[in-house]
Amino acid sequence: MRIGKLLSNAGICSRRDANRLIDEGRVYVNGERCIPGKWVEWTDEILLDGEPVKMLERIYILLNKPKGILCSSNRSLENNIIDYLNYDAFVFPVGRLDKESDGLILMTNDGELANSVLRDEYEHEKEYLVSVDKEFDDDFLTILSGGVEIFGTMTRPCTVIRVSHDTFRIILSQGINRQIRKMCKKFGYEVTRLKRIRIVNMKLGDLPTGEWRFVTAEELEKLKTIIGIQS
Repeated sequence: MRIGKLLSNAGICSRRDANRLIDEGRVYVNGERCIPGKWVEWTDEILLDGEPVKMLERIYILLNKPKGILCSSNRSLENNIIDYLNYDAFVFPVGRLDKESDGLILMTNDGELANSVLRDEYEHEKEYLVSVDKEFDDDFLTILSGGVEIFGTMTRPCTVIRVSHDTFRIILSQGINRQIRKMCKKFGYEVTRLKRIRIVNMKLGDLPTGEWRFVTAEELEKLKTIIGIQS
């Protein structure tokens, strides 16, 4: 496998951070400085900062992210999610939840699982609670559910359910950046609240804003079954 994938699967860092570590000259393979994209095996001698790379214990955390926190592993950025969580081992966010939004985010050091959850062609569901700045009719929900063209891309059909005169639930199976906000804006609505309440089978439930919990064994087993990873 590629060196970035190995470091990610080992729970050392995300693939993006792996490339940074390699560029900084901190990774060596069989005594030679590693180059980006190098093909490696677990049987190779792989050193990070002079220490052997080993598979770390897997960590799976669900965080109810508050507004204002940035879903980035870059700790040089203000209000990044790594510093906010302040967990005592390296974990990274699986996917995005924009700074103005709150709700469920999965944090892990399991690169294989993260990549499987994010793989767009698998159409894994994410559910959101959305409030807009004015009342809408049922036609608006019907249009959203059928797919909307945003910046030359047609969104996939999705499930949309009314909650109140200005709030709805929407279940997406793709990950276009700021998709819900763009879909609403096309029809003259501004999103005033966007909260993620489910990722695949994992639900936000009554987890308070800013708090986190570990993914349960039952949730993890079911998630792996859905995304096609052997336990």
